[in-house]
Amino acid sequence: MRAAAALVLLLALLGGPARAGEAPEGATPLPMQEVAPGIFVYAAPYALAGRGNAGAIANVGFVIGRDAVAVIDTGGSLRAGQRLLAALRQRTALPVRYVINTHVHPDHVLGNAAFAGEGTTFVGHQALPEALAARAEGYLRANADLIGPDFAGTRIVPPTRLVSDTLGLDLGGRVLHLEAWPTAHTNSDLTVRDEATDTWFLGDLLFVGHVPALDGRLSGWIAVLRRLGARPAARVVPGHGPAAVPWPAAAGPIARYLADLEMQVRAMVRDGTPIGEAGRAAAGAARDWALFDDFNPRNATAAYQELEWE
Repeated sequence: MRAAAALVLLLALLGGPARAGEAPEGATPLPMQEVAPGIFVYAAPYALAGRGNAGAIANVGFVIGRDAVAVIDTGGSLRAGQRLLAALRQRTALPVRYVINTHVHPDHVLGNAAFAGEGTTFVGHQALPEALAARAEGYLRANADLIGPDFAGTRIVPPTRLVSDTLGLDLGGRVLHLEAWPTAHTNSDLTVRDEATDTWFLGDLLFVGHVPALDGRLSGWIAVLRRLGARPAARVVPGHGPAAVPWPAAAGPIARYLADLEMQVRAMVRDGTPIGEAGRAAAGAARDWALFDDFNPRNATAAYQELEWE
């Protein structure tokens, strides 16, 4: 097993797509939904990365303008990115001008290499390059082992155009509005709004059905969600969940979960409960979320470490 994983990792570090902008033969297109005119989203299953899914476990999509296309997140492996590219090429021959990553997590960024090539600019939060650099080796090793042969050729492609506040990207008669956020789900959260259809990609700032995963600051996430919820939108695309959901109604369940987690962990800290028991926090919400046992204990432990130093 270790030898096989090492071989896959070596291929991951050295490999890459044969030709940028063209889907390779044999790449099965991801099933996409057109959630608004010219906006296509893959609604990923609620699953952990593993053999059989190539790490295609996060919602990804693309927006087609008059002159070019923007891809928003790329999946958890080169193969997942190739499947997204194959789906894109079923719908347009326009060049991919931008690949936008909504945050650092591997299920959203490790498909980038499928789109690497002349004419494509990779865009992300100003904190994303450093966050990726710090985690690159761990992400590649862990996911090579989880995903297996389908991970071959996967490599880190960081953004070169960075967003510190807001940025507009023109696809030709269609402008995307990008906004960087303070530390919340991660320290590199970025949202993308299509002005033409008022469709808002929230990345993992919004989970629907899949239990949230905390990798930033609990208090920061609660505050950012409050700000997001104060802004109307025709529809939003979550990082995990259906392809599109109504807003701000979709914020209700995640806001309640995070608030309950904060309240219960604060009580644990106040009462001197050992951090090893923090995973019991918010346990009553288990029936409401997929993959609860995979993420809630980590969320509670991270929240405890944050709140005990306030």
